[in-house]
Amino acid sequence: MIPLTAAADAPAETLALAAHYGFTPSENPFSDGLFLHAAADGISLCQAGAKGRVRVDFTTGTAQYRRTKGGGELIAKAVGHTTAAHIIDATGGLGRDAFVLAAHGLTVRVIERHPAAACLLADGLARARACPDTAPAAERITLHHGDALALLPALAAALPPDAVCLDPMYPERQKSAAVKKEMAYFHQLIGHAPPDDEAALLAAARAAAKKRVAVKRPRLGAFLAGAKPAYQYEGKSTRFDIYLPAPA
Repeated sequence: MIPLTAAADAPAETLALAAHYGFTPSENPFSDGLFLHAAADGISLCQAGAKGRVRVDFTTGTAQYRRTKGGGELIAKAVGHTTAAHIIDATGGLGRDAFVLAAHGLTVRVIERHPAAACLLADGLARARACPDTAPAAERITLHHGDALALLPALAAALPPDAVCLDPMYPERQKSAAVKKEMAYFHQLIGHAPPDDEAALLAAARAAAKKRVAVKRPRLGAFLAGAKPAYQYEGKSTRFDIYLPAPA
């Protein structure tokens, strides 16, 4: 677990949310590494001795632009949004794709295994539910903290998803300027899964989905676990590989 620091103005409900995921303000000093910081504007992921932070915010910035000006058409097509109602995002991360799908009117169950990432996402969703503009989409998202391999069968048994989304952390290119410093913190926090884990995750997703599995990859990236998809949707920098459900 990484440490948590708290500003004097951190609301009690924010500290309670952090505690739910196992984070309480640290009394031990530290001078390096990642940490969470709770303040009046929410919970952020920070790097000791460095500027910048990662905070989930669906009410401003890119998320606001995509919600008010349009966007997310590629992932909407990838999950078949015109015929899908229930989605499971099994690699929730910062929740950006889940929020886009929820803004398209879909019900999204998000799975996030890492406690710090789940804490950041839960905080962002709480603030989104408190904002009239984002509350309708945020209310369509349910966050589940745990391992996707264990949760996918249980969630699918309760309500089979039309589609399952996967966006496993892809090893960042060492010379890429596209990865912002703040997102490098998140890459450092989450890491990327070994190939065996990716193969198991894809198999579990195909077993759970009624219609398809949509896997987000860099446009020129390798197939997840080396598995060739049935078809693809390609954008400028990313693509979605589509896999059909596993045979019954």
